[in-house]
Amino acid sequence: MWGFVGGSSLIIGAEIAFAFKLSRMFVGLIMAFGVGALISSIAFELVTPALELVEFWQISLGLVAGALTFFVGDRLIGRLGSDNRKSTASDEGEHSGLGIALGTFLDGLPESAVLGMSLVTRGGVSTALLVGIWVSNLPESLGSTVNLVKTNVSRTAIRLLWLGIVAVSALSAAVGYAAVERSSTFSGALIQAFAAGALLTMIADEMAPEAFERSALYSGLATVAGFALAAFLSSMG
Repeated sequence: MWGFVGGSSLIIGAEIAFAFKLSRMFVGLIMAFGVGALISSIAFELVTPALELVEFWQISLGLVAGALTFFVGDRLIGRLGSDNRKSTASDEGEHSGLGIALGTFLDGLPESAVLGMSLVTRGGVSTALLVGIWVSNLPESLGSTVNLVKTNVSRTAIRLLWLGIVAVSALSAAVGYAAVERSSTFSGALIQAFAAGALLTMIADEMAPEAFERSALYSGLATVAGFALAAFLSSMG
């Protein structure tokens, strides 16, 4: 259920793209807010709890492994034509739109898995992480939908595409839950560190640069707002 909720913004983003033409500034601010929320949730919901269970050098190994895994996977995806999958500025047409969707699908796997993990490590879903993932998915859906519409892909086909990705996100969250539930405390902490490294690399490589390009100096303010909200949610839970 929580994996579905986290991915639901993909469907909402498509509907927004159908109904409105959003400015670059608005999309950039959404992305910047998501950057702040994700950084905060990674720090307070993934790394800090893991540090209470294992040594710092072990956490570092998990972070590096996650970062390298995302880095290599992201470059492989880029060769399939989805280098700018979080961007709504591309005019490359259907190929670009499908590339964005493919990248969103692969980005969503670790994100949703982390949500499932939080059910075990926290005894309930991480609200801060859920907000960060939900917000970060929105511009991806906007970008892909805009490009697919330009090439006359039917709205029904686009909706089915996003529904399929959301369904896989839900399954990924279930897998993440099962992986941590059946693992030891030690391996569970390393899984959290691995996920943190992957998400941080995604933020630095894709979300943050795109957010700044679109909203310029205002991206910093939006990032702090997202960080503050996620930190507040973490403190409440």
